[in-house]
Amino acid sequence: MAERKKMNPLIKWALILLTLFSLILNIALIAVHFSRAPKCSNRRVHPLQGKHDERSLIFADLTQKEHLQVREFMIKQKDLAISTDWFAKPSENFLFLIELSLPKKAEALNYLDKKGNKPKREATVVVFHGTKGYIKEYVVGPLPNPTTIKDVTKERYQREIPITARTVTIGEYALLFKFFETEVFSKLEKVMRESFGVDPNRKLNPFEGMPRGVQSGDRKTWVGFYRDVEGMYLHPVGFELLVNHESLNASQWRVERLVYNGRLFNNAEELNQAYEKGSVEKIVFKESPDHGSLKPRNKPLQIGPQLFYAEGKRYSISNNHVLYLDWSFAFGLSSFTGMRVFDVRFRGERIAYELSVQEAIAVYGSSTPGMMLTKFLETGVGIGRFAHELVRGVDCPYEATYVDTYRYMDVPELIRYRNSICVFEHNMGLPLRRHFGDVYHTSYGGMANSALVFRTITAIGNYDYVWDFVFYQSGSVEAKVHATGYISSTYLVEGNQKYGHQVAEKVLGNIHTHFINFKVDLDVAGVKNVFQAKDMQFVNVSLPWMPERYAMIPQLVEKKFKTEKEAALRHDTKTPRYLHIASSKTNRWGHQRSYRLQVFTFAGDHLPESQPEERSMSWARYKVAITKHKDIEQTSGSFYSQNDIWNPAVDFSKYIEDNESIEDEDLVAWVTVGFLHIPHAEDIPNTVTVGNGGGVLLRPHNYFNEDPSIHSADSVHISPGHEDSCEDNRMACLSQDACGPNLESFTYTFL
Repeated sequence: MAERKKMNPLIKWALILLTLFSLILNIALIAVHFSRAPKCSNRRVHPLQGKHDERSLIFADLTQKEHLQVREFMIKQKDLAISTDWFAKPSENFLFLIELSLPKKAEALNYLDKKGNKPKREATVVVFHGTKGYIKEYVVGPLPNPTTIKDVTKERYQREIPITARTVTIGEYALLFKFFETEVFSKLEKVMRESFGVDPNRKLNPFEGMPRGVQSGDRKTWVGFYRDVEGMYLHPVGFELLVNHESLNASQWRVERLVYNGRLFNNAEELNQAYEKGSVEKIVFKESPDHGSLKPRNKPLQIGPQLFYAEGKRYSISNNHVLYLDWSFAFGLSSFTGMRVFDVRFRGERIAYELSVQEAIAVYGSSTPGMMLTKFLETGVGIGRFAHELVRGVDCPYEATYVDTYRYMDVPELIRYRNSICVFEHNMGLPLRRHFGDVYHTSYGGMANSALVFRTITAIGNYDYVWDFVFYQSGSVEAKVHATGYISSTYLVEGNQKYGHQVAEKVLGNIHTHFINFKVDLDVAGVKNVFQAKDMQFVNVSLPWMPERYAMIPQLVEKKFKTEKEAALRHDTKTPRYLHIASSKTNRWGHQRSYRLQVFTFAGDHLPESQPEERSMSWARYKVAITKHKDIEQTSGSFYSQNDIWNPAVDFSKYIEDNESIEDEDLVAWVTVGFLHIPHAEDIPNTVTVGNGGGVLLRPHNYFNEDPSIHSADSVHISPGHEDSCEDNRMACLSQDACGPNLESFTYTFL
């Protein structure tokens, strides 16, 4: 065999370098290609299907200028002697809230539909009259440039509201924190240091239970104390106290009880004596694991899938008016109740006059005083009040449209909340409809389920509520909520595992229920509607071709409800599966045009009606309740009920007690959803949204003559021989039209 010639080393290295150069060049060319990929246009490729309507402004939140005008007008009312000091004392007259006073429905419809007079624009103003011992609601207007003020407290609530029904203001909290330092911590210095590590650089944070007492007029608050760390709600220390702050004079406040490691004491001296004698089991301070921190345990290395708009956004926002394909609506954000939309239209026809959040409650179980009577009514502190800035790419898609809001509630000056509402179109990840035919006619037809989401998130104490209104191309609207954030916890002592599960060292996650109420004011082909139910029953039917043989066949069952009491459907009773608000008008096939209320809920037992607090949350008795529309019955709950829970300013059950006819009337559906939460290890550090929510879907039922989404430009149809045609399938051209997202810079502001 001939001897193999060896390659010249110079040639060998030249070939290696040439190969490396070629590889690097190819990588560079690929990078250049992708870097030059066109950015997706921010401009809309296709025109909007409707026009913005400035008449929506009758539902718009007060502007910055209007807030300031009302504030100055109230200050000029010398007889009211109003304070706007953030740290105003309970004994002063404090300007607590300014927000929009909604127009009467009849006046609004006359303006929207019949070109009638524009309703007067007015503001609701809440003043805590500490000098008089009551709370007043005023209507101030007309805006802009208000000239009149009217006391509407009795008109709205049929009685006066006592000062004890007020929420705790920033000023009162400041006095309470000072009280804890001078009347508690300073008198228990050794206990605080040895048991809880309190020193000049380490403190405890209070977390209060509500309601504040056991009867109307009480203002006695149980306060639990927690370590001053991120996720403090998971770090109870085993120390609670009952503070009596009924007096408007803070010098008369007093501690009525203390709890240390599960034992009750009458005062600080009694606890000190037991601690020194060793007659109480001592809590020995040690550093706590950081199990409440939300800092990533591992460094984030990847970015997940992102949403972007290849042909610009298919929705538009002007002032408080939204257009999206066939949809249009006006929106607002109440400091009390939160997110709300009005004049919801599909193809120009009003579907709903109002869709809004009303109330969220949580009823807790515990063996420790600090939580055993706790029943949180979130409007009692303000649901919309706590709608803070949303985080791009996490709370909402990065490319969503973000809207600022302004609020005046327990503040000395108006506050702007940046990016506190987001709006985005979203592919829901599931086809809206589809069919593959392979029997007689081979074809495929389908449509992606792209829908518009209108969202805000409210962080109320430990819990965060994600509120969504979703607008589908099938003509359906969904109102839903998901709960996340931290669970409430108490210090683990003997016997309290009957009220939850241990989730960390000496930490009990307390069992609780969630109930959430939505207001659904549907106007189906007008305001004259009826409430119907449909279901099925098995009927024993003789077979026509074999009369002697019978079979059980499902049969349609229909019912019409005549009165409010009849239409108050409780959680603990069997409810028909199809519930409809219907018009006397019919579709092409002779069926009454209607919208179905499809409720998704896991709500269980409601607080027994024998309990004195139940009347403040009586709406939670019902999965669905239908009432005749009245402007005076604006909400299902009240801001004042949390702190006077035994004598609520609004008792929803009274809306039903008068038992009015609901046949051919303007109807309102009050829908309650909820779930039971038994905290478990996976709630640490945060409860996840998965499985923790509920909502109501408003679905057309014989409202149209066919599914309206068949007219959507998103529809896809593929037939043999046309698999790559773009004519009826835009997806076939997506790779040719690909573009990269055009992103704004990330910003966030803590407020």
